Amino acid sequence: MRRRLINTTLGVVLVVVAVLGVPLAFVETHAIENTAGDSLKAEAARILEVVELRMASGEHSDAALLRRQVEPHRYAIVRLPGDPPLVIGDKPSGRVFEKTMPGEMGDSVTVGEPRERVTTKIRESLLLILGVALLAVAAAAALAVWQARRLARPLTDLAETAERLGSGDPRPRHRRYGVPELDRVAEVLDQSAERIARMLTAERRLAADASHQLRTPLTALSMRLEEIIATEDPEIVKEEAAIALSQVERLTDVVQRLLTSSRRGSGGRDPRNISAVTVRVDDVIQQQIDEWRPNFREARRSIRVEGERGLTAVATPGALSQVLATLVENTLMHGAGGVNIRTRITGTSVVVEVEDEGTGVPDELGARVFERAVSGHNSTGLGLAVARDLAEADGGRLELLQQRPPVFAVFLAAHPEEPHS
Repeated sequence: MRRRLINTTLGVVLVVVAVLGVPLAFVETHAIENTAGDSLKAEAARILEVVELRMASGEHSDAALLRRQVEPHRYAIVRLPGDPPLVIGDKPSGRVFEKTMPGEMGDSVTVGEPRERVTTKIRESLLLILGVALLAVAAAAALAVWQARRLARPLTDLAETAERLGSGDPRPRHRRYGVPELDRVAEVLDQSAERIARMLTAERRLAADASHQLRTPLTALSMRLEEIIATEDPEIVKEEAAIALSQVERLTDVVQRLLTSSRRGSGGRDPRNISAVTVRVDDVIQQQIDEWRPNFREARRSIRVEGERGLTAVATPGALSQVLATLVENTLMHGAGGVNIRTRITGTSVVVEVEDEGTGVPDELGARVFERAVSGHNSTGLGLAVARDLAEADGGRLELLQQRPPVFAVFLAAHPEEPHS
């Protein structure tokens, strides 16, 4: 491409030089000859005037007198009727350039100079034109090389960017080159890189969230199935099967929410949750108590519910269950002592607090506890981050109210008919 741009530019410049330079050379040659001829005619006319004035007064023309009228490098020939030609100056032996002015009395004056003087002026003028033409070609060559590099380098850079995108490196480079068309291509590639990066991030986030969020429901479901296998009491089997079925429904809801979150993270639909409904908070909490009581009994720890009863909130049942499951699981894995789940209403929000008697959240993690990959107990660091996302998707929020002992609170929008305190 560089060679093509250089050759094209030089070709155009050479054509322009040829089209303009050749006619200019002819015009300049003709102009120099005309100027030299006019100068000779003017000098011959001046000498002729002196000669005719002397003839009118009856005097003869004197060579010494006329010599002062002739330029040093020129010569003059005065022809008078009945007299031999009067030569003033030295006539060269080579080619000459002459102009003759005839008089009214039959006389005439011829003035000339060596042809070489006119040829020298023509040669100097042509050399000047040639020099300007060569300078223009050199400048055009330098400009062509610079322009070729200016255009080829961005194209090479854009090709490398496209290759990086194809190889799985979606980092945008944010480079601009001062050429509108190339800058537009670079902008499109940067936008594509950002979209690819969001898609890859969403996929990785989906994989991490799925592995974390599905672990708890699958573990609880496995425990229920083990209870069913271990017992022969039909009533217990029926009860455990009902709980297992609700856990399957919750598992399905978790998968659906993960897929929705993935589409939202990759630039999909509106992030507002349109599946939120009015839920009875007591029912969701009781479901979590039933699921986690065997684990707490095995760990010889207690879990109980306190606070106001009969509260309703606007939320997604599966999402609220998953948020509470994350908080309860954290108290079981990282906390100590009994676990209290308190419900209350404040302003326009229904608040569900989860507290245990453990050492709490370290000071260095207090402000970052909800960030992804932040953990003080060698865990994945995803649980609280995903739980906060689930709460915010329903228009609520998840906060750390107290570090020691740890108190996490879920704030949900109260049902419009809920009394406010």
